[in-house]
Amino acid sequence: MYEIRKRKNEIRDKYKQLREKLDRGLKAEMDERICRAFLDSATYRFASVILLYAPKANEVDVNAIAVRALADGKKIAYPRCNGENRSMSYHFVESLDQLKSGLYGIFEPSAELPVYDRGSTEPAACIVPALVYDKFGYRIGYGKGFYDRYLGSFTGSKVGMIYSDYIIDQLPRGRYDLSVDFLVTERGIRIKSN
Repeated sequence: MYEIRKRKNEIRDKYKQLREKLDRGLKAEMDERICRAFLDSATYRFASVILLYAPKANEVDVNAIAVRALADGKKIAYPRCNGENRSMSYHFVESLDQLKSGLYGIFEPSAELPVYDRGSTEPAACIVPALVYDKFGYRIGYGKGFYDRYLGSFTGSKVGMIYSDYIIDQLPRGRYDLSVDFLVTERGIRIKSN
């Protein structure tokens, strides 16, 4: 387990540095293409609920998806993290203005907003951020484990959004790591390898 953690930290550090060097203009173009590819997908079309994230400066900016989903009459929700037990819950918002700086400086909804029920039968898609993915849909994020814990009981579509240059052949993985169902890049939708 120590070797896996050590290798993940090395990869995490490498891709954090690469993200910081990414040209802002190129990033904005790729973000727009990634969002457009997802919005054109059957997953988006048939989902009633879209679970998003508030992007950090170096993550894929998915705010265009939020704006379009609200305009299309879909429900959107954002994660709220609980640092004590490293869990998170998604809360519905009606506007991005309802997000405020929270744990780790990430924008999140208030605890008073309605909670998304993972057991809901409404078709849902969860957009999962990462620093890097592999071709099997496994990811390395910031290392806190919030998404792996949450996705373990999520039954909707799990969607990875990533720049195509940040997909590698294979990442080290532990027994609790989960893969997404497919990846969306600036080059379109990429079905994961088996």
